[in-house]
Amino acid sequence: MKLVIQIPCLNEETTLPRVLGELPRELRGFDEIEWLVVDDGSTDRTVEVARAHGVDHIVRLTNNKGLAAAFQAGVDACLKLGADVIVNTDADHQYQGDDIPKLVEPILDGRADMVVGDRQVKDVEHFSDSKKLLQRLGSWVVRRASGTGVPDTTSGFRAYNREAALQLVVVSNYTYTLESLIQAGKTLVAVEHVPIASNPKTRDSRLVDSTARYVRRNALAVFRAYVLYEPLRVFTVMAIAFGLAALAAFSPFLIDWIVNGDTTGHIQSLILGAILALTAVQMFGLGIVGDALAGQRVIAQRTLERVRRLELEAGIEPSHYEGGGELGAPGPDERREIRARPRTRDRSEVGV
Repeated sequence: MKLVIQIPCLNEETTLPRVLGELPRELRGFDEIEWLVVDDGSTDRTVEVARAHGVDHIVRLTNNKGLAAAFQAGVDACLKLGADVIVNTDADHQYQGDDIPKLVEPILDGRADMVVGDRQVKDVEHFSDSKKLLQRLGSWVVRRASGTGVPDTTSGFRAYNREAALQLVVVSNYTYTLESLIQAGKTLVAVEHVPIASNPKTRDSRLVDSTARYVRRNALAVFRAYVLYEPLRVFTVMAIAFGLAALAAFSPFLIDWIVNGDTTGHIQSLILGAILALTAVQMFGLGIVGDALAGQRVIAQRTLERVRRLELEAGIEPSHYEGGGELGAPGPDERREIRARPRTRDRSEVGV
């Protein structure tokens, strides 16, 4: 059984040594533990620091593609490197490496396919009151959208078994946390959460340059992900809202007609009501079209999953892959050996 711990990085030469210093090399239930750093176009010495501290694998993206793309590149690489379980942690030393055993335990016990670390946001000292409120409100919205019970939906400290990782597709170019959780809930991936501790703040978040922008972008990400999986429900609700608004616009004319028998006047109300009624019909039509497209998306997602399985069987090496350690990238023979390493347990023993 192999565990690969991945760390997406962007200019993390200062904090990366502390993160790597806490990661385990031995853990109950695993025969191999390897570390992978995803360099998202760093301009400092992140890669050199990673190699100097014994990172086994490096995925080096050619430019800064964003956290979501770096996360997805790391997951793809971990799968091709033979991971049975993947743990994702952040490079800013926000999470504690000592909590990894708790994170993977539900997967090893066969209770979960995906596990999210709960920072217990209300107790995090360096979070402001407004940030705690927004985190809790946002997590409530995502829980409703995903059908899961995860209390800390923006936590990036996560574990996936092989089957859950094979199904994972991140479309967002901002962050993977919310979309992947909604996707997991809609595809019936078994999700659990465990309480974890968090370290003191080391730097400002690169995702949150302003609270208003963070809320706006996350709200759009949640709405987009939910529409992808529940288009008919979303657009039907919108159609009902526009229909009620149309009825309200028509009401002055209807009341005057019913009470006074007068069918003249109220031209503005009739025009507004007609526009709102047409909009309601269009929203419902979009829901039907979206539902048909959602069916095609499911087929496309299953096709991608099968392509990934075929790539694993064919031994396709990870994209942008470089070796870790002081010597840098391995030669062709070593890369073939990495891909060909046998897994000592069948993936059916760790979930789905």
